[in-house]
Order: sequence, then C-alpha cells, then structure tokens
Amino acid sequence: MSDLVIPAPALPTVPTSTGGRFPVRRVFCVGRNYAAHAREMGHDPDREPPFFFTKPADAVVTDGADTPYPSITRQLEHEVELVVAIGSGGSDIAAAQALDHVWGYAVGLDLTRRDLQAEAKRLGRPWDMAKGFDASAPVGTIVPAASVDPTRGAIDLDVDGERRQHGDLGDQIWSVAEVIAELSRAVRLEPGDLVMTGTPDGVGVVTRGAVLRGTVAGVGSVSTRLV
Repeated sequence: MSDLVIPAPALPTVPTSTGGRFPVRRVFCVGRNYAAHAREMGHDPDREPPFFFTKPADAVVTDGADTPYPSITRQLEHEVELVVAIGSGGSDIAAAQALDHVWGYAVGLDLTRRDLQAEAKRLGRPWDMAKGFDASAPVGTIVPAASVDPTRGAIDLDVDGERRQHGDLGDQIWSVAEVIAELSRAVRLEPGDLVMTGTPDGVGVVTRGAVLRGTVAGVGSVSTRLV
C-alpha cells in the first residue's frame, strides 16, 4: 500500500529514435552561448563565462503536440537549441570525458516571455517566470550520441515556413563538452537531465497560430504550433 498522500505526478518523457522514451529529470539551459545572439541581447560574448537557468521537467512538449500560448505576456519569443540528454551522471566532469556522459541529442525550443525577462532584469529579480513556465520547452526526438557530431552542423528555426534563425553549432562560445563540464561543477548531473545549449541570433516574437520548426543538421527537428 502506497504512503503517498496524493497521486505521484506523471514522469515526463521524450521519444527516442530507438523506439523507447527518455525520462526527464531536470532541464538546464545555458544562456547566451552564441556570440551573435549575445551581441543582439546587448552583451559582450568575449567577457562572459557560461551561466545557467532551469525549466521544470514537465515544461517539455513532445511528439509534435501543439503548444499553448502562455499567459501574462505580449512578447513570446523563439530560441532554437541543441538539446543534450545525459545518460550517466557525475560531478566535476572533465571536458575531455564529458561527451561520454551523453546518451543522445535532440532539437529543442527555449520559449521565452521576453517582456517578463526584461522586467526581471530591470528589477534585479530571477527569470523563472520568463523561462520556466508551462510548455516552455518543446523537444523533438532524441537520437543516440554515437550518430551526432555536436561540434558542427547548421541550426535553424522557421516560423510559418520563413527562416528566422540560422547558425552553426561551431559558433558556440562554449562547446557541448565544456558546458557539461562547467555545469557539473555547480550540480551533480544525473541520468535523465536535459541540457539546452543556447541559441544563435535572430530570436523574435511569435504569435498564436504560428507553426515553429527547428532543425539541427545530423540530429533532426522539432515542430509545434502555438494555440
């Protein structure tokens, strides 16, 4: 007999190309990891070490499902990202061994309530409600790490068939291996963690009814419609 006083929440999962599903424990995101995006947000990429924020595990939207347009914002913006799925945990992971901890990769969208983020920055407050809201992280199918080179490849985002973002994984300020190593200094990474690795420039506003499609060469795609 269970001693839980309420039913246990459902475990969020993401589809994989192998047929099973990847259970999501936590979602970490690295901010401003592409030089051009850092500049468009008004920052100097040459002087900034990596920093991290989080989204709830149940913020993931999977299997091409529609994404509800969030409340209390008039400036929802898209950010396409390479997503890293951690398969084995560790602390203080060396960059040289970091990719050995990766189960696979996917394409994701870091949806952002930019007006809330700007207000939080102005007041010196946390970004949680700008980044970690419901359904803020659509994620595509995870493919095994062995089939992916996370150091290069085009990363793009189309809105209603129009190209909005274009970059290359090689443009990252901090490589995937370095991001994992740096994050593992702050928290112990565990199997089931997802790490969103930053977005290229070209972020912009999206409205209800828009169809978003993000792609990363050699990884796959993520698609969703805002409703």
